Amino acid sequence: MQMIVWSGALRRALGIALSLGLLTVNIGSAVGQDLNRAPTKIVFFVNGTLGDKSFFDSGERGIERVKSELSVPTATIEAGYDPTRWENALIDLAEGGEYDTIVTGTFTMVPLVEKIAPQFPDTRFIIFDGAVDYTKCKCENVYSILFRQNEGAYLAGALAARLTQSGVPNIPAGSALGTVGAMQIPVIDDFLIGFDAGAKSVSPDIKVLKQYANSFSDPATGKEIAKAQFGQGASIIFQVAGATGQGVIEAAGETGKYAIGVDSDQAMLFEKSRPDAAKRIVTSVLKQVDNVVVRAVSLMKDGKLPFGKAESLGLKEGAIDLADNKFTQAIVPSTVWAEIEKTKAEIVDGKIIVPTAF
Repeated sequence: MQMIVWSGALRRALGIALSLGLLTVNIGSAVGQDLNRAPTKIVFFVNGTLGDKSFFDSGERGIERVKSELSVPTATIEAGYDPTRWENALIDLAEGGEYDTIVTGTFTMVPLVEKIAPQFPDTRFIIFDGAVDYTKCKCENVYSILFRQNEGAYLAGALAARLTQSGVPNIPAGSALGTVGAMQIPVIDDFLIGFDAGAKSVSPDIKVLKQYANSFSDPATGKEIAKAQFGQGASIIFQVAGATGQGVIEAAGETGKYAIGVDSDQAMLFEKSRPDAAKRIVTSVLKQVDNVVVRAVSLMKDGKLPFGKAESLGLKEGAIDLADNKFTQAIVPSTVWAEIEKTKAEIVDGKIIVPTAF
């Protein structure tokens, strides 16, 4: 896979060419092309950086699988966390013509995709964890993926509450639970609402603490919040905070309490670098970005990807799940896990309707 850190050189070169009259701009260089034609090269536009051991890293695994499993050339651009750089960088990718498909994610990219995609109708855009408003933009070349993350969070909440009733070491009976969100936005609140509902489905009176870090990239603040919640009696904290959540996991390792990860199987990602923290991660709510990216490109290769619409994917579609690894199995009694599997089946079958922030 080709890795690129954005420099802006392409935009400057295009500007020079335009000023000299050397380039004629034709937005959509091959108007009328089949949007479901086989992809020739795909780029993953990261509106942040890799290494979060969470959301963006999961997307990167998907891009790597696209190359290895589907034999489609790929590249990744890390645009950083400064949103003022994203628009020009995204336009440069679409104008450059090297990539026929741009993959990006998060709700913060939705307005930019709505603005830019109509200008380049023959460039395909796949956006995950956010959906453009198809009634307001001419976005026939955009496929949007929404996650029912509240379903996985419900399972995590039910699991955490059951552990407070199961005699697990360092999880006192009747203890509180904690949650740390990156920001108070709908996609984060969808996790937190699901977690709270799942916990209270098991123990209606359980106390669930909640605080926002106001950042996706501040592990120090995540650790500070987590230690405060542990001090208030929480035995397990569910973090939904990107790289900020690494601080929550570190706090669990340092205090002997427990954490629940998000997006990726964070226990396995921390196994080598922070084994003390890895063994304190009960499970992770998996938002399987890698799976949905591979699924989307596979459908596109087969001419079946529904451009011009959004799809909602959850437990039933295998886009959301709970991690079940050796650390989970060492913490969670098999009888408790069996109950969570029953709850999962009831959600998939529609017998449990999980509340949502949307």
